[in-house]
Amino acid sequence: MSLWRHLRKDPLAMVAFGLLCVLLLAAMIGLVAGADPQAIGTMRLQPPSSGAWLGTDSLGRDLFARVLEGTRTTVLISVVAVLISTLVAIVLGITAAVVGGVVDIVVMRVADALLAFPAVLLGIVVAAIVGGGPRAAVTTIVIVTLPLMLRVFRTAAVEVVHRDFYTASQVGGAGLVRLSTKHVVRNIAGAIAVQLTYAASVAMLVEGSISFLGFGVAPPGASLGSLVQDGAPYLTLAPWLALAPGCVLALAIMSINLLGDTLRDALEPREERGLQ
Repeated sequence: MSLWRHLRKDPLAMVAFGLLCVLLLAAMIGLVAGADPQAIGTMRLQPPSSGAWLGTDSLGRDLFARVLEGTRTTVLISVVAVLISTLVAIVLGITAAVVGGVVDIVVMRVADALLAFPAVLLGIVVAAIVGGGPRAAVTTIVIVTLPLMLRVFRTAAVEVVHRDFYTASQVGGAGLVRLSTKHVVRNIAGAIAVQLTYAASVAMLVEGSISFLGFGVAPPGASLGSLVQDGAPYLTLAPWLALAPGCVLALAIMSINLLGDTLRDALEPREERGLQ
């Protein structure tokens, strides 16, 4: 069964997929259409209306435009960070599994050490070192998501290394690079895809937390986390300021997790059958 057919058989996964598509499409359209997210107006703290779909903030800026900008920023930071951590995890995980010995021990001990750091505390430390902003958010996400992916990829790669076809290729004179690319990467592709989705949801959560605490995207820029922070003082007076970006962030994370579960169910049985 293809991945798309498996997805279509799961109503929740289809809803999650559709919701993510709508969010991403709206965020991209906001680049060329809609109100200026930085334009300050006189109508401050206005409730949602036909003129401002999500109302306005304390400076009279259109919250809908701000949420679209925040979504783009959060997605961009998360994608960049997840791609970096995934590539590093693939290289280190496969190297540890294929080479083994001291290399394997050192790599896994470093991963264990990174897992011991709480994400929020890590974000504060990184912000103090690099000065906050998107760079601090990306660095924090990479450090938070890397060790778990590294352990998963290494475990999956070790299973491949112990297979007969891998041993046969090794005896046949195949080098480490060929063994890694032809056999290991090919057979852990399912694990990589699943971990990508889970890492994306963690990345969005970490970015939101870091920006909410003031160590991520700084004003006048916007991310979903910083928008929630901006709206927090007005929860009783203008609750939409925090609820709108908070709901978008929560729905995006839940949708990604649902797609990750569907992807895991679709790929893991196939991966077990297709090891070769």
